[in-house]
Amino acid sequence: MATITLPHLRRYAIARSLFTPTTLPRAIERLGFVQADPIRAPARAQDLTLRHRVKGYLAGDLERRYPQLPVEEDFFVNYGFVTRELHARMHPRTARIEWPAERWAQAQAVWHHVQQLGVAHPREIDAHFAHGHTTNWFGGRSKASTQLLDGMHYRGLLRVARRANGIRLYTAHMPQVAPDDVPAVLDQLVDVLVNKYAPLPLPGLRQLVAMLKHAVPQWQGDLRAALLRATQRLPRAEVEGTTWFWPEGEDPGSRRWKAPEGVRLLAPFDPVVWDRDRFQRFWGWAYRFEAYTPPAQRVRGYYAMPLLWRDQVIGWGNLSVVGGTLRAELGHVSGAAPQDLAFHSALQAELASFATFLGVASR
Repeated sequence: MATITLPHLRRYAIARSLFTPTTLPRAIERLGFVQADPIRAPARAQDLTLRHRVKGYLAGDLERRYPQLPVEEDFFVNYGFVTRELHARMHPRTARIEWPAERWAQAQAVWHHVQQLGVAHPREIDAHFAHGHTTNWFGGRSKASTQLLDGMHYRGLLRVARRANGIRLYTAHMPQVAPDDVPAVLDQLVDVLVNKYAPLPLPGLRQLVAMLKHAVPQWQGDLRAALLRATQRLPRAEVEGTTWFWPEGEDPGSRRWKAPEGVRLLAPFDPVVWDRDRFQRFWGWAYRFEAYTPPAQRVRGYYAMPLLWRDQVIGWGNLSVVGGTLRAELGHVSGAAPQDLAFHSALQAELASFATFLGVASR
């Protein structure tokens, strides 16, 4: 293997993540996990991620096709869509906060009712059981049935059958059998993360393995050992004072890894830009997601999307639909757009593609 440099790692990161667009099932299988987010500005994060990786993808395709796809809504390191194989590896899951006997009795009654219904809307559960209201995570009031269903889904007692106007509809799900070899399962979960986000600097690997506590709280005490095994078994190289890791059998220095031509507007949660520390190492500037930042303190915008040109993230874009037409407000790290006719042509092609993805007109 040739000496690995930071430009090698950068091109490798882009090329392996922005693979040739394929079918929706194959793209999800390759990613292993697609992070979801409800903000639509102008489309949800899962759709913005898949549009670069699925041929002919249109906003909402994942939700529309979900009932026929071999995927599950579930927590991994964040909430999103996971393959059935990954879902099975994380269960049976026990939450960090154990339910009292009364809560388990409620859950058992709800499980049997959902099984009888086949597919249940939360309002059907609330109407049948009248669980009342409770304080939610944000300090507000929400229906107790909704929180119970969320908890049952998290514990693997329910699965999401589909959504109706954004609301999860549930079916009953039988708990899994606990695995015999927990360390082997944890190694497999770590491999899913490395496969999606490689190459990973050591701080990024540490962060992601720690975040597995959301996926498998029942094995949280085993995560430190899983991290140690990962640092010993994964291919790695020291580059500019940092140890980097990637999947077995790949060579970041190979000439096969070539960043795709063209312009890409990437979701804030896209695998290419998700690791903010890695982002700054690659491109020399700090990118932050500012949707929850007070407007007066925003630097780049509510939902600024990193602007990738070949193997460089040179700026960002805030996109919106006004009067049925896509509008883009762009900013550039250098203060001005590249004076390259190829860039301007590629940018117009990306905006036209984005408009088609949203089903609106482009300017």
